[in-house]
Amino acid sequence: MAKHTDAAAGGTPATIALAAAGIRFLPHAYAHDPANTNYGTEAASALGLDPEQVFKTLLADVDGSLVVAIVPVTGSLDLRALARVMGGKKAVMADPGVAQRKTGYILGGISPIGQKNQHPTVLDETAELYPSIFVSGGRRGFDIELAPADLLSITDGRIAAIARD
Repeated sequence: MAKHTDAAAGGTPATIALAAAGIRFLPHAYAHDPANTNYGTEAASALGLDPEQVFKTLLADVDGSLVVAIVPVTGSLDLRALARVMGGKKAVMADPGVAQRKTGYILGGISPIGQKNQHPTVLDETAELYPSIFVSGGRRGFDIELAPADLLSITDGRIAAIARD
């Protein structure tokens, strides 16, 4: 993967943060269909990717604290597993309005990178099966390709089994 340092590519807080940190990434834009609300599978299809290599960014509330969970678009978040990983008792999906306010991104374009407020981040362990994965670049119709280790580095995240089929 080539090192991409043009912060204007994509023009999102995610690309700016990656460029500022000197992390290699590739931007991938595609035509988003406004009628499609299955954003992750739309990205995989539009970019011709294995859907298991494309990850969605979700916000969950674990015992009153927001946590970013990144799981493959082919599965769903295991809330019990996330709560265990975070040392909590219960996890529920965050309210969509709260997710948008706390990240600074709109639904379908929430990137785990460059959020308005940084939250603890957990990446599903299946990401390690690939040399690079795809996550939202900060808007609908725009994904970023980067190494899982780089995603963990820039988000100060951890890896764990948090997805289910």
